[in-house]
Amino acid sequence: MWTLLVIFLILGVGAFIIVGIYNGLVKLREQVDAAWSDIDVQLKRRHDLIPNLVQTVKGYASHEKETLERVIQARNQAISASGPEDRGEAEQALNGALRGIFALSESYPDLKANQNFLDLQNNLSDTENQIERARRYYNAVVRDYNTKIRTIPSNIVANAFRFETREFFEIEESERAVPKVDFGS
Repeated sequence: MWTLLVIFLILGVGAFIIVGIYNGLVKLREQVDAAWSDIDVQLKRRHDLIPNLVQTVKGYASHEKETLERVIQARNQAISASGPEDRGEAEQALNGALRGIFALSESYPDLKANQNFLDLQNNLSDTENQIERARRYYNAVVRDYNTKIRTIPSNIVANAFRFETREFFEIEESERAVPKVDFGS
């Protein structure tokens, strides 16, 4: 009788531990998904600013069609990219295309002084900062989640319930700085 009671007690404690580990993994997975959603929101905001920026530049530099088309093409690729790795590469290409627009504005003093252009620069700079904050948070949560999946004893539960590691949202070292959008001086 006591042996049976001890066996049930051990099984109950084991089940309680497994449920606790499972719930912890689910919580971290949900945090990763929420953090990715935050990045997605900021990237959408950035993508929504770009057509306005292109239209403003087009009014001053209409013969710079190739630069403007590159920006629109990079934006479209960024919108259609999926997953952190693809999204990171597409956003890197978009950063390069945006630098082309900002470099172009140096040749057009009227564009540099245009209030709409200045407002778009400020909005884009703010959005870039928010993307960076969201990226840091996402990567921190992914790190915690992946660590939990790979460490004992939670890796046993993670494997049993098919929890999979997540990718970090990374960009190239050369792209880590927020694009310079200050045209004063």
